[in-house]
Amino acid sequence: MHKMIRKVTSSLGRHVSTMARGTTQVRRFLHGAYVRIHPSVQEALMEGRPVVALESAIITHGMAYPLNLSMAREVEETVRVNGAVPATVGILRGQIHVGLTDKELEFLASSKNAVKVSRRDFPFVLSQGLSGGTTVSGTMIAAHKAGIPVFVTGGIGGVHREGENTMDVSADLTELGRTPVAVVSAGAKSILDIGRTLEYLETQGVCVAAFGESREFPAFFSRQSGFQAPYHVRDEEEAAKLIDSALGLGLSNGVLIAVPCPQERAASGQVIEEAIQQALSEARSKGITGKEVTPFLLQKLIELTDGKSLDSNLALIQNNAKVGSCIAVALSKLQKARRKGNLPRRGDMTAPQPVVIGGINVDFIAKAQNPDILGGGQTNAGRVRRTFVVFGRNLADCLSRLGQTPLLLSAVGKDEHLQSVLHYCHHMVSQFKENLCQAPLVCIDGNVPLSTIQYVCQLAKEHQLAVCYEPTDENKASKPFLSDSWKALAYISPNLQELRAINRTLGNPVPAELPSMLEDVVQTAVALACPLLAHLQCVVVTLGTHGILLCGKSLGGSILLCPGGSQTDCCCQPLCRPLPHHPHQQRGDSQCLRSW
Repeated sequence: MHKMIRKVTSSLGRHVSTMARGTTQVRRFLHGAYVRIHPSVQEALMEGRPVVALESAIITHGMAYPLNLSMAREVEETVRVNGAVPATVGILRGQIHVGLTDKELEFLASSKNAVKVSRRDFPFVLSQGLSGGTTVSGTMIAAHKAGIPVFVTGGIGGVHREGENTMDVSADLTELGRTPVAVVSAGAKSILDIGRTLEYLETQGVCVAAFGESREFPAFFSRQSGFQAPYHVRDEEEAAKLIDSALGLGLSNGVLIAVPCPQERAASGQVIEEAIQQALSEARSKGITGKEVTPFLLQKLIELTDGKSLDSNLALIQNNAKVGSCIAVALSKLQKARRKGNLPRRGDMTAPQPVVIGGINVDFIAKAQNPDILGGGQTNAGRVRRTFVVFGRNLADCLSRLGQTPLLLSAVGKDEHLQSVLHYCHHMVSQFKENLCQAPLVCIDGNVPLSTIQYVCQLAKEHQLAVCYEPTDENKASKPFLSDSWKALAYISPNLQELRAINRTLGNPVPAELPSMLEDVVQTAVALACPLLAHLQCVVVTLGTHGILLCGKSLGGSILLCPGGSQTDCCCQPLCRPLPHHPHQQRGDSQCLRSW
């Protein structure tokens, strides 16, 4: 279903397509057995708000407990203060977590057996149910799959000193060459061969830009490395434009934004270099290799510099979080503005189509001719007929019979009934010639998956679409109301049971028992509908044999059905109900109920 919506909206331009791809990635990622996305992160992604990914190897392997925990909490708070949603990535008991609770942060920070997880480690760690902290490489993979374009870390890995002999090259560099995520860091760690690291990044096709007025490539603890970045961006707006261009081109590689450590907290380059040489010598003498080298060297630097390197480390991490969050916010604004700018003008549109998103079922009804079924293996004569039902099909059918040309989006099976469905619905099924954002009305029902409903509501919010939601069933009615998605709806058409379920989900007071007398039924429906009209244009309450209660904003005593115009108080009007049949009355006659 979600893929069909993506197909319909493809003509909106590359930036809407990027959002659709991201939303599909989130949905697929969510359905993985090894993945959990924190609700706050999932909601932000669905709503197009800025999210910043954070690594966890710095928590599990970069600092000692409890300093690592307080650092992680402070970094997340810095992200929030600067307008973005933090999404710390970690592995807990064989499951990838994108966004951690405070309890989960503490679990990783205090863990004695956490694994350092890069690309190569995922299969083993997940299959064994282990826990660990994700490196730059591991975090980039999770961020990309979740649809998060900006990732903040301390410093990236790179080519180790004497790497021309040992071939010790961090997987961070190859990940930057094949995963389209923007990494905001204080350059590469000072313990590395920065010149060869920059050469390797060039070979991988990674766009590297220093942040600020200088092209000087920072060396983690120090603001100067002696090497120049290929490019530089002066502020978060320029950085956002760079990232947006890279994403828009659809290239498979990432972007590296190198942010220098704050001047007042930067360590002396000479002091750091002397400590690095001593630490490297000790690492060689102890035979430390592979992924254990970096944690050892960083810890040794803290000792050799009397904690100055740690002070610089904490300062640059906080600064990176601030800069990265501002970049994510600027990128989000840029993408939203471009999506709105790419919408076709009304004068350029062909005749718009209503869009119905919902189910279509093939029902087989068998009815015996004799009301008494004969037993004993005897044949019972009867009749079997086939019908095509469910709200989505029914509504599209009604619209087509009213002279409209609706676009019906529905999942269909690849079986012997497919052709009969298409043949029966030929008058209402199109080839998706018009895009979703041109529709004067979008109708969706409760049979549709929650993620699809949220996606449609997000499009409605961004492009001012009129969306009608048919709850379908009491157990499905509350889907849009599980978050703020419902506030993008214009119309809903619940029955009394569904209306009560919706209010219960929103935390509004509801009656324990529903009335049966008409006067009480209408009063209850009014009481349950009015709270929703703070955001909805109209609530159509279906009351079975009692008729329909139309609730909306009052305009001169009538209900305003179309968005806009002067609105005053809530107004409810019962519509027509059938009269008992009388010999002198035509069957189409009806009587109108009074206004409430």
